[in-house]
Amino acid sequence: MQRPRILVIIPTYDERDNIVGIVERTLAASPDHRVLVVDDGSPDGTGDVVEAIAAVDDRVDVLHRTGKLGLGSAYLTGFAWGLERDFDLLVEMDADGSHAPESLPAMVEHLGADGSLVIGSRWVPGGAVVDWPRSRQLLSRGGNAYARLMLGIHVRDATAGFRVYRSDVLRHIDLTGVDSKGYCFQVDMTLRVLDAGGTIVEHPITFRERELGQSKMSRGIVAEAMWKVTVWGVLRRWRRLLGR
Repeated sequence: MQRPRILVIIPTYDERDNIVGIVERTLAASPDHRVLVVDDGSPDGTGDVVEAIAAVDDRVDVLHRTGKLGLGSAYLTGFAWGLERDFDLLVEMDADGSHAPESLPAMVEHLGADGSLVIGSRWVPGGAVVDWPRSRQLLSRGGNAYARLMLGIHVRDATAGFRVYRSDVLRHIDLTGVDSKGYCFQVDMTLRVLDAGGTIVEHPITFRERELGQSKMSRGIVAEAMWKVTVWGVLRRWRRLLGR
């Protein structure tokens, strides 16, 4: 049986202190991994660091963007790059070490032959978070509970950013219509996979708070997610009432 071609997409903005280690760990985790870093013009030179890695390792590529265009936009750029090159599986993974690349082989196995998306989940049995303040845990748990209630979905960690998509499901989604930014992007993509008839499974992971650099979380990101989830929930209920 042919082994899947796996593209690990890592968006970066000022991750110079983390990127070398995370790329090395990702490549060491499986011979099937290839890494694409999508750098948003990092002032700290993250993109140049990845260029130096790519110059000596053909399993690494980097796309340079002109400014801080956002997490969702970076992943959409990475998806397009990977789909054009016929990768079988496309992975979302943070650059800051919060997602352990060593978990990827088990996540791919959990996806199986028929799954559309596997989410590395903090909030299923076996999942955990390390070094997160209680306030962040409550925010994440509460946000996911609100998403399940409003959207009528079963996913326990819809905001999670550690994911493996089968390329076929992404080809059946109108990615040009995705305009969500920040963590709202993850909820948006969860809905689109389900609405496309895809199957989602959750694999328990241990999520660790970053040790180096600054978190990209902001009040604006949280507000966008809450607002859009509310709007999507109302629209979905209205469509059900209309029988659509």
